[in-house]
Amino acid sequence: MSENLHLAPLARTWSKRVQLSHADREAILALPFRRETFAKDEYLIREGQQPTECTLLLRGFAYRQKVLRDGGRQIIAFLVPGEFADLQANVLGTADHNVQSLNRSEAAIIPRAVLLELAEVRPAVRRAMWIETLIGASIVREWVVNVGRRDSRARIAHLLCEIAIRLQGAGAGDGAMFDFPVTQEQLADATGLTPVHTNRTLQALRREGLIQLTSGSLKILNWHGLREVGDFDDLYLHQDGAAKQLDSLR
Repeated sequence: MSENLHLAPLARTWSKRVQLSHADREAILALPFRRETFAKDEYLIREGQQPTECTLLLRGFAYRQKVLRDGGRQIIAFLVPGEFADLQANVLGTADHNVQSLNRSEAAIIPRAVLLELAEVRPAVRRAMWIETLIGASIVREWVVNVGRRDSRARIAHLLCEIAIRLQGAGAGDGAMFDFPVTQEQLADATGLTPVHTNRTLQALRREGLIQLTSGSLKILNWHGLREVGDFDDLYLHQDGAAKQLDSLR
């Protein structure tokens, strides 16, 4: 496989959001990077770090988290293949949260200076980077609503809907079946629930015939029912194509 093919999904994603010229796409594919593998729970980014590189997830999953003084953890985002772990640090300069690998993952490590230069000389690429960070902020807003206002059943259903659409948009979905290596403890830390409450809620969603959740995989049995339970509107994800593919499921 040609090395630049590792960046092809990034070029395709940004092309969906911004009209990129052939030269823009070639510039993205020509970005220098090194491939790095991360073990389960290994840190990709540490809070307070001043990175000189940006990390693009190629395979596997990762998550953003904040840890309190008493050891309590809040997961504030899951990352799927094709997403940057730290694009905002490209501008801010200092990481304000941790990013850990959820399972064994692989990333393209791109020099920060190269990305900044690309954004400077190619306005369309700069706009694509901007849109990506704005969508990330949109997801954070929805997570605040999810944890603050929805009940446990809706919180988990909503999160499962979101992950399904993002994976479908990244080309990592197979119909209604998705890789989903998230543990119940991690799901609890993402939704502000206890592991016991999370387990009971997942069991209820199974009994209702909405999902099938096994170790490492998620199968959606009733997409429209899951959306209804989660009060899910995919507008904030800005991925119309992925949503339409799932809407065709019965």
